[in-house]
Amino acid sequence: MRPLLCCLGLAALLGPCLACPSACSCSTKKNGRLLAECAYKDLQEVPKGLSSNVTILTLSANRIGWLGQGSFAEVPEVQSLWLGYNQIGVVEPGTFTLLVHLKNLDLSHNKIADFPWQDLRNLSGLQILKMNNNRLAGLPWDAFRSLKDLRSLWLNDNELTTLAEGTFDNLPSLSQLQIFNNPFNCSCKVFWLKKWTEKTSVSITKGGSTLCVAPSRLKGRAVTDIPDHHCIAPSVQLTYLSNLDNTVMYDGLTLTLHCSVAGSPLPEIRWKIQTSSRRVEINGPNVARDGNVKQSQERFLVFKNGTMAIPNFRKEDEGIYTCLAVNDVGMRDVSVNVALAGSENPAEDLLQDDPQASHLGGRSCFKGDEMDPSGAGEKLVIVYHMPRESKSRSGRVVPQVHLGSLLLALGIVLCC
Repeated sequence: MRPLLCCLGLAALLGPCLACPSACSCSTKKNGRLLAECAYKDLQEVPKGLSSNVTILTLSANRIGWLGQGSFAEVPEVQSLWLGYNQIGVVEPGTFTLLVHLKNLDLSHNKIADFPWQDLRNLSGLQILKMNNNRLAGLPWDAFRSLKDLRSLWLNDNELTTLAEGTFDNLPSLSQLQIFNNPFNCSCKVFWLKKWTEKTSVSITKGGSTLCVAPSRLKGRAVTDIPDHHCIAPSVQLTYLSNLDNTVMYDGLTLTLHCSVAGSPLPEIRWKIQTSSRRVEINGPNVARDGNVKQSQERFLVFKNGTMAIPNFRKEDEGIYTCLAVNDVGMRDVSVNVALAGSENPAEDLLQDDPQASHLGGRSCFKGDEMDPSGAGEKLVIVYHMPRESKSRSGRVVPQVHLGSLLLALGIVLCC
């Protein structure tokens, strides 16, 4: 009788731990893990009534179409979650956030186009992630950033046309990657992937099947075989120019900086200006072919050929001027720190204080000097200028101001 009572008591204790929905079969594995087997049951949602101690939950090959925040609230200890071969098209943010013990997550062979990637931030122990055979058209560069233990990542057979550089960075444990059978557009935006595959120790399954669909010249070619000459990182040089002696300008100095770039595809030119009072970013030319300024609120004139002009350069324009060259392969920038000195103090003392400094005079050479982008530290340009003046018929001194002449002068300077 006593052994029977012991068995009944043990069953009473274990009963709540083995709570199991009628559609599932639940058991304890030899390693003590609790398994809830709910595959091939024609389920349309995650069943209720699961034990909170379940560590392995199999829901594969059902007809589940939606996952919400409370779908797995009953199984916070789950370590392996198998959801492959369902019809999942909607995954609400927060669905997986609380599953901090998760090591294996299989969402393959579903209809997922949008996924709450932020849910993965809490899953630092995740080792296997299967998202193959879905409808993913893109993913953020930092989607997997917190997955330090991730060993195997399956993204094959989706609709990925590109991958952001850095997507597989910060994955020190990654040993297997599958990205084949995606319609990659092999522009230079994925050139980084070729370089990454050349140096990584990660095994890329069916790497030869990771093919380009576009552009047409590369269609059918492996992503890892994109020709190097199609994609060249930017290079940039910055030249400063001064007024021409025989050209009518704004009164005061017109500071002119010219940014020369090279690369493939041809880099875009952007400017960043940091003065003591403001920060300005100009992402492209603001002066049209006819000389009209597109952004009238800016006094920095940016031309399509990479030239910037600051008419009537004054004290408040002092600061750091940065030219950025940007293309699909990368970015390069070079900066110059521009300071203004009056004509009564020709800046010899300033030049002595900074041996790297160069000076730009309103009546000095107009061909300019290059700013070496590889040089250490910022270059300093000391600008000084003696304003040109002319006399009116009445004998009164007046400044010469003429925008058309300014544009003409720039053309002369740039062609030399």
